[in-house]
Amino acid sequence: MSVLVGKKAPPFTAQAVVDGGKIESEFSLSQFQGSKYVVLFFYPKDFTFVCPTELHAFQDKLAEFEKRDTVVIGVSTDTEFSHWGWLQVPKGEGGIKGVSYPLVADTNKTISENYDVLVGEYVGQNDDGHLEVEGELIAYRGLFLIDKAGIVQHQVVNNLPLGRNVDETLRMVDALQHFEQHGEVCPANWSAGSAAMKPTHESTSSYLANN
Repeated sequence: MSVLVGKKAPPFTAQAVVDGGKIESEFSLSQFQGSKYVVLFFYPKDFTFVCPTELHAFQDKLAEFEKRDTVVIGVSTDTEFSHWGWLQVPKGEGGIKGVSYPLVADTNKTISENYDVLVGEYVGQNDDGHLEVEGELIAYRGLFLIDKAGIVQHQVVNNLPLGRNVDETLRMVDALQHFEQHGEVCPANWSAGSAAMKPTHESTSSYLANN
């Protein structure tokens, strides 16, 4: 598993469903660089069980992310038409109607591969010359917090059965922004309003000088 923290977030342009139902043919991550923080999260499949709980949980907290100048973007390897169809199904029937943040269609799997969250992989050809795949070509529950400069500052990857904590994602946004604004590092279990610490390490000072 690649560690992308401290590196430039892999760029992409892909089909996406935005505003709860509009298909955008060239949705790009780069449009947010220099202006917004980004929470980019991957989920395995549309029309499943744990996934809608996560998508609704991010929607429930969307205003909190927006207050923090942060956009939320979901990605799976389903098509844009699958995303659109799922968005038409009410929450009580297992759908995600009401989700308004962008849902990216990683149909060719390259985004998931570049973020190293793809579950399966191509393993070559068998004796009959047929292409073989090991595992499903779907995404783990990966999440990446990207700063305004386009640098990954936080990542976490869960296995398929394990849903994420959206409040923890908000806490990480708060911690990053506190560090950027005040030059203080955030200790274990820190939350907004809690005491932080003045850094002394050279690498931290270097980060402050370059951001």
